Order: sequence, then C-alpha cells, then structure tokens
Amino acid sequence: MSSTGTPEGAHGHEGTPGTWRPRPETTADRPAVRRIHLAAFGEPGEADLVDALRRDPAAWLPGLSRVADAPDGTPAAHALLTRCQVGEEPAVALAPCGVLPAYQGCGAGAAVIRALLAAARAAGERTAIVLGHPAYYPRFGFVPAASRYGILPPQPWPEEAFLALSLDGSPPPRGTVRYAAAFGTG
Repeated sequence: MSSTGTPEGAHGHEGTPGTWRPRPETTADRPAVRRIHLAAFGEPGEADLVDALRRDPAAWLPGLSRVADAPDGTPAAHALLTRCQVGEEPAVALAPCGVLPAYQGCGAGAAVIRALLAAARAAGERTAIVLGHPAYYPRFGFVPAASRYGILPPQPWPEEAFLALSLDGSPPPRGTVRYAAAFGTG
C-alpha cells in the first residue's frame, strides 16, 4: 500500500501556501481526482483505491476527501482520510495522497493534507495513521506509530514509514490497525 506520490521536492510550478485553495471534494471532482492519482503514481492502483473506498460506506467519511485547487481553479492535489480501527477504537487512515506532477514541490500536497487534518480534528477524529515517506509526514506531526504509541501495522512494514498522529492531543489507542477492505491488508 503506497500512500503518496512523489514527496514534494524542488520542481514544478512556483507556489506558496496561500496560492492553494484546499476544499472538500465534490462529485464533479471525481474525474480530476482520478487523473491526479493516475498521473502521480503512473499506474491505476491508487486511483482504483479511491474509487473502491468511495463505494464502502463503512470506510468513506463525508467531508474527509479534499482537493487543492491551483490558482487557475484546476484540482492539482488530493488527499483522503477513511475509517480504520486501532485495536477496537476508530481512527482514520491517510491514503492515498497525490499531486499532479506539474505541481509537485510547490506546496499543493502539504496544503491539502493540512486542510484535511484540520477537517478531521473539526469532525472529532482522534487518531490518524499513514504509511508513507518518513521524511515527509513528520512535518504534519506524524511520528513512528509502534515505538511512540504502540500502534502496530497489519503487515510487516518498516517502522519509520508507519506513522501516527494524535489529532486531539490525547494518547492514541494501542493495538493493531485494521484498514478498510479496499486496502487489501487482510
């Protein structure tokens, strides 16, 4: 399971955090969201995952799929939080996250992730999990899940890439993560 397209580096269009306009995904955005993930990952796996998660009422959380529009109004980045469990407690999984290649490296991904995490906090979510680039996600407050919180992955993943974030400042629940069936983690 991959969670993000290329981590943001120093290429692509110029942009500043104020340039990006993150907002909730609408039904009309679905084709653009699919294009974002196809372009970001170069294969259909993540785009298909988003489609499968939309069809799963136990996983899909209204309002927790966000896009960031480029200055011209084109959706350029997408991130999604879906329901997962840590032990017996509800949590959210951040995946997938993708940015159109032309906009990677200029803050689009960071803007959409920050907006999405803020929306999750506002919705009363307590814990977020991500399997992703260990140098990218700590900027949002994510830390190694197992060593810091006792949150275990459902499969043997590198500890430095399996990360957790307390969204409300309370200690997250301990236990093994169970993802939505679309993730195929068993």
